[in-house]
Amino acid sequence: MLLRDRVVVISGVGPGLGRGLALRCAAAGADVVLGARTEARLAEVAKEVAGLGRRAVTVRADITDEASCRGLAEAALESFGRVDGLVNNAFAIPPLTDLGSVDLDAVRAGLETNVLGTLRLTRLLTPALTEHAGSVVMINSAVLRHSRRTFGAYKMAKSALLALAQSLATELGPQGVRVNTVAPGYIWADNLKWYFDHLAKKRGVTAQQVYDETAATTDLRRLPEPDEVADAVVFLLSPLARAVTGQCLDVNCGEWHH
Repeated sequence: MLLRDRVVVISGVGPGLGRGLALRCAAAGADVVLGARTEARLAEVAKEVAGLGRRAVTVRADITDEASCRGLAEAALESFGRVDGLVNNAFAIPPLTDLGSVDLDAVRAGLETNVLGTLRLTRLLTPALTEHAGSVVMINSAVLRHSRRTFGAYKMAKSALLALAQSLATELGPQGVRVNTVAPGYIWADNLKWYFDHLAKKRGVTAQQVYDETAATTDLRRLPEPDEVADAVVFLLSPLARAVTGQCLDVNCGEWHH
């Protein structure tokens, strides 16, 4: 119960990592405020949180919109009167195209969600986080650790998000607010399972073979599951990490070392 009776706001709640974040925070004792653009997903996750004995407030929210962000922040405070943690999980993947040909408007849209939207929501909740010496966790990506072709625009956005987290750690530290980052690699959830099935059919092999080949590139010979990434976030939100700020924790089963 590392987060007993705390309140955690989570953006970008979907069926994969977003769901895992909500459930692991609830299992650790927190009530949660869940934001996403798809209301049906929010309702499903809220039911699961209630099944763990914690409260969940759901808000249809788009972090690229100021009024929508403000509504999410206000709902958290109206429902619980406090915010102890913020997990910025909402993201958008820009076109996976070489930088020499990528559409710049699409790059701007990616930056709006991944960086500016995250900053917008964090700023709105900073007064509440300051009041309770809160913690912010940014969900980043292992794209930080490589320079593969076609990932340039995505790496730009996620690198900017890392810089944002580090700078906010410096700005908000004197107010008692910690800001950290978790960078997952592959996450063994529905989207990746679908993709591996797709690759397997194209190659005429089994999905298990695709998994095994990918897992062989990691030290632990497996791929992280959503709950394992979420547990790292719970740690950073909790008092166990009370002296940790400005850091990036890679959760990738040893695919990349940093």
